[in-house]
Amino acid sequence: MKLNLPDRQRWLVIGAGAMVVLFILNAIVFEPLTDMWRAHSAEIVKLRKSVGEGRSLIARSAQLDRTWAEMQANALPKDPSQAEQDVISAVDSWGRANSIELSSIRPQWKRGGNERYSLLECRVDATGTLATLSRFIYELERSPLALRVDSVELTSRDDNGQKLTLGLIVSGLRLAPLERKQQ
Repeated sequence: MKLNLPDRQRWLVIGAGAMVVLFILNAIVFEPLTDMWRAHSAEIVKLRKSVGEGRSLIARSAQLDRTWAEMQANALPKDPSQAEQDVISAVDSWGRANSIELSSIRPQWKRGGNERYSLLECRVDATGTLATLSRFIYELERSPLALRVDSVELTSRDDNGQKLTLGLIVSGLRLAPLERKQQ
């Protein structure tokens, strides 16, 4: 079947048909290929970043191994009562060395984020001057024990702010899970 169309209409029909074919090609071929290209480009960027991080870890592996070995060596003992005793003795000796008055040390065991470790959380209440309490916190932070200061609270006990009360929460790392209570 041949259509007898004037030249102008024939060109319009060919142009409209070409536009429909281009629209279909765009929807079926070009857009999916463009989307796939963008996804692959993003994946390549992500993989290059990952490879760079991996190379950085490999380059620092000796340092990381030393740091991990040091952390393991300085972790609290596996025996819970010995770990508590070590922390309490250390806090007491730092308090005496800095002439601060320790009013209480309350240890409490906490479960770690997984079964490979547990935390000894100690609430320490002390009284002293700003200089002595600062030195106490400094020595605690420099300690070879695996301790971390989680919270510090300072309150003035007099009008001049010369006598301060320190409320401190310290966590100690023990590389052993917390034992379940026997029933």
